[in-house]
Amino acid sequence: MATPTEFKLPRYGEDPEGTHPPLDFSGYGSTALRHPKQELVLLPQMLTEVTGPLLGPGRLGEHDNDLTRQHAGEPQGQRIIVTGRLLDGDGRPVRDSLVEIWQANAGGRYRHTGDRWPSPLDLNFDGVGRTLTDSDGRYTFTTIKPGAYPWKNHDNAWRPAHIHFSVFGSAFTQRLVTQMYFPDDPLFSQDPIFNSIPDEQARQRMVSRYDHETTQAEWALGYQFDIVLRGRDASVFEEEEDED
Repeated sequence: MATPTEFKLPRYGEDPEGTHPPLDFSGYGSTALRHPKQELVLLPQMLTEVTGPLLGPGRLGEHDNDLTRQHAGEPQGQRIIVTGRLLDGDGRPVRDSLVEIWQANAGGRYRHTGDRWPSPLDLNFDGVGRTLTDSDGRYTFTTIKPGAYPWKNHDNAWRPAHIHFSVFGSAFTQRLVTQMYFPDDPLFSQDPIFNSIPDEQARQRMVSRYDHETTQAEWALGYQFDIVLRGRDASVFEEEEDED
């Protein structure tokens, strides 16, 4: 009788201190209402966390990664191309991984019933997209540069322009969420979500960089934004915000 193959679950090291925001940050008001009040309990990975239903390419729509072509008309705003690589802690590409984005429109408004500030909706822009990374770990989205928007965290509070990213592993229980910002945003200094990251270098890894090679003439500006899952250069991951 053949001996069954032993299945070993992966083990990961810790990210450098200061890479991720604290669960309770005084400048970010809603964390006081939702952060854990007791010490966290570490649950070991089980088989269901590294296996499970996968979203294959057959379930992706033709324009899921091009948010400017999901309606009959063109959305308003500056067209941009956002691309980057999904990498593990050793710099190796993470292939065939589902990457999702969601964002406000060019006027800084989400197409969501909870967003009612007086900026117009864009009926040609939903603000959501998804794609799979290729063999080199690369993803690409064509979208519209989002606008800043107000929120009620503090007096005259405005969020810097940003795009939310969600990355899935091999199962739906493996999900990481981060944000991508744009270079030289004047609202960085007063944004508690951006400034909740203790380490300055980690904070800057949330800021994309303009890339002229990705930019397409007379069509769209290009931005590069890599996502690193673990290690010294790990991206900042967070809870999902409830202000969006």
